[in-house]
Order: sequence, then C-alpha cells, then structure tokens
Amino acid sequence: MATTGASHLLVAGGGTAGHVLPALAVVEGAVAAGHDIEDLHYVGSLRGVEAEMVPPTGVPFTLLRVVGLQRRLTARNLLFVPLMLGAVLASVRLLRRRRPRVVVSVGGYASLGPVIAAVVLRIPIVVISYDRRPGRSSVISARFAAACAVAFPESTLPRATFTGAPLRRAVLGVDRLGGRASARERLGVPEDRFLVVALGGSLGSAALNAAVADFVAERGDDAGLTVVHLVGERFLETVPGASEGSAGAQYLPSGFSDDMASLYEAADLVIGRGGASTVHEVAAVGVPSVLVPWDGAAEDHQRANVSWLADQGGAVLLAESELGRLGGLIDDLRSDPERRRSLAERAAEVGAVNRSGRLAELIDSVAGGDT
Repeated sequence: MATTGASHLLVAGGGTAGHVLPALAVVEGAVAAGHDIEDLHYVGSLRGVEAEMVPPTGVPFTLLRVVGLQRRLTARNLLFVPLMLGAVLASVRLLRRRRPRVVVSVGGYASLGPVIAAVVLRIPIVVISYDRRPGRSSVISARFAAACAVAFPESTLPRATFTGAPLRRAVLGVDRLGGRASARERLGVPEDRFLVVALGGSLGSAALNAAVADFVAERGDDAGLTVVHLVGERFLETVPGASEGSAGAQYLPSGFSDDMASLYEAADLVIGRGGASTVHEVAAVGVPSVLVPWDGAAEDHQRANVSWLADQGGAVLLAESELGRLGGLIDDLRSDPERRRSLAERAAEVGAVNRSGRLAELIDSVAGGDT
C-alpha cells in the first residue's frame, strides 16, 4: 500500500472509539483536501476497537501490540515497556518505508510508538487534543510536537492552535432542518413523535442505561414519545426489548449505530455522556442535549468537557449522582421548545470552530514545513 516518494501523513492513536473516530476524521479531512487515500496511513492497537472499525474504511493501516499503563499496580504493567519498545521499532520501520511528511497523534498509548519513531527520524509531529484536560500520552507527545491542535481555546499544551475537534464528514454534513424528515423515515420514527436519542459512549454506560430504561418504563403509555437508545453491545441483554409503540411509547434499543448523522438530524433531544467526541458533535450539529459526565473519568475530564459547553448555554449538565432527575428534566425540556431552540442555537455557535477547516490547514502547514 506504500506509494513512491514521501506519503502525506500517518495518524496514530487508538484503543477506543473516542480515539479511532478522530483519527478517521483526520484521514477524511485529508482526502477532502485532495490527498490520495494511499498517501495516508493509520496506526493503532491490535487490542483496540480499531481492529474492527478501520478495515471497512479502506484506509491503509498497521496495528501494533501495545498495552496502556494502568494507574494501579498490576502484572499487566510489566508488559508495558517491552511492548512499547517493540512498537517503537516497528514504527521506525514503518515510517522509513512510508516516509510521511507529518505524523499526527490523536492520543492513546497506541500513538506513542509512532511519535517516538518520528522524533528519532526527525519527522514533524502534530498532536491533536480534543479533551479539555489532555490525556497523558498527549502531554508526553506535545513536548516534541511542531504544533498542537486543540479543541478548547484555553489549552496549556505548548505551541497550541485552537482548531476545533476532528469530526467525521457525515457529522459535519448534518442538516438539522432539511434532513429531519428523511432521517426519521430512515429510522422508522413518525414525524409527530418527540424523539429522544440516548447514547452512553462507545462502550455504553450501565448508569445511564438504567436511568433511560426507568424513564421509558414510567412513560410506556405515551404515544407521542420515541426513545432511540444506544446501550453498548455488552449491555444489550440488560435493557428492555424494542417496543414499536403502536399504542404507547416507541423504544428502539441497539448496541451502537453507524449512522449518527441520521440520529442527530432526527432528534429533538440528545442524552449523552461527557466524552470529547459526544460534546464536540452535539456542538457542531447544534442539537439540544443533556450531558452526564462519567464520575470515573481520569482527572474528571468529562465534567470539564461538558462544563465548557454548558457554561456557554449550549447544553445541560446533569451530574451522575442526579440521574434520578433525568426523566423530569426530559419532560421539562420537551414542554419548553424555546429552551431547546436556545440550547441548539448556542451549541451551534460554540461548535462553529469544528466546521472551520482549521485543523486540516494546520496539518498541511506542518507537512509543508511552514511552522
């Protein structure tokens, strides 16, 4: 899959969809800017979700055997150093073969091998940080980066440029007004129903799933309500079965969706966690949302992500300890279209930077030696 001469970029990082989707967004942005897909390459982890998510895209890829460094003492940490050394050596060989003009890191421990290899081979690095509080791998990689593309304007990373977050083209193309009717037809949701889309991140959320299931159970006879619930594959057996709602609420659970664009176009309200992808997507598309930060997130970074949007009037922050209030909050927003409109408009204003194209411009600038 290698090309003659230097290729354009290699993007590295993975482990969760929260890393893989931004990486694929970087690739899509490069293709949209006119680069051939064969001049692009993705490097991730053999153990991560990228093993399933990347091959269908047609993006050239390499998966490395790496493990993350656990915060607690565990035997798995003994594997970190030897596997990382192997990843660095493999990355050096890959970069010598591919000869990318720039290495782009989207975080996660799968990114460290290619970043270290890029330092050794003197290839410029761009670090993309889309969490308000950067992860450890991004902080380490930023020390060697020619530029850091950040999604929050107050980032403390060195050589930071406020570019917005990397988002998939399908999400950036969401049309909340013109696409609503066709999106609902694709989803099988009647036009006259109030549609709640609930999603718990790439792995799902037991706490959020339980709160949404309680809400649906309490409003089972509501023939004006539809709930599309992305529960996470591992939780499918723990939630109620689908209900088509001919005489009551329509409930449509599934493990995941590969058509988030339709869900965003069709939704009246989104309920989600506080991962960076969710926060930046609801901002970019301008959809009213209630966001529930995960209490177990490292350094409470999900609360920081959600606070950024909520403090500017673009979302409602609901603490995990207050999930018992979720049903009442949904009812309040359902009965207040003016507040939903205000949340959506403010979210779109805050998220405009994600549609600006600044990220692709910065990467091309570094690849061309302009920084």
